[in-house]
Amino acid sequence: MNIRTFAAAAFGVAMLATLGGNARAAEVRVLGSNAVRTVLTTLGPQFEKATGNKVVLVFGTGGQLNAEIDKGTPFDLAVLSTSDLDALAKKGKIAAGTQSALARSGVGVAIKRGTPKPDISTTEAFKRTLLNAKSIGFVNGTPTSAYLDTLFPRLGIADQMKPKIRFIDSKVGAGGAAEAGEIEIGLTQISEILAHPGAELVGPLPEEIQAYTQFGSAVGANAKEAAAASALINFMATPESVRVIKEKGMFPK
Repeated sequence: MNIRTFAAAAFGVAMLATLGGNARAAEVRVLGSNAVRTVLTTLGPQFEKATGNKVVLVFGTGGQLNAEIDKGTPFDLAVLSTSDLDALAKKGKIAAGTQSALARSGVGVAIKRGTPKPDISTTEAFKRTLLNAKSIGFVNGTPTSAYLDTLFPRLGIADQMKPKIRFIDSKVGAGGAAEAGEIEIGLTQISEILAHPGAELVGPLPEEIQAYTQFGSAVGANAKEAAAASALINFMATPESVRVIKEKGMFPK
């Protein structure tokens, strides 16, 4: 069975489950990392049109969403880093056998659109750009910030970075802060930068110091709409969805 047929079959199962009885479409509650916001806000409406189901999207950092799940916040589908999903699986928060890879994402450099592009073509050039910048912003408690905590010492610039660092609110993001001119350099997942038209992606980090984060999805252990959530997972693997994922700056599984 090819992926289109499989996805169509899953849609059919979800539709039968939701259109029976009261003939009410399913409402799929999705908790998603900020890194997949642009992907889900595009694919969500497409899934709704294809299935008749409704998708409710809630975004945040992995840490924020994990805390919500620990508190008992209901969800049908989680779209988070695989490390977050693995941790949730150990705590019994996601349904066994439902975890699926989605895409990987790299760290990029953002500036306010229209400002001069700094040189980040090599590791040394990137290092010079950071040393010359007046402010560098990123969201704390994210895979990006965890990586930068190791990268700056590795580059020998940890002390010089301390007075430049601005921790950005997760609702704004480093791309949004760069767009608003609040920071000179923003560091975050490339997909998050592309969500802001007033921010410009200078480029990814040089490959030798790039860090990729793998993202995936899984159905909640107590999902009310498990069939529809599974159908959404399969929808995100269709060729059309893969094209969207690429357009949003991520690398499909």
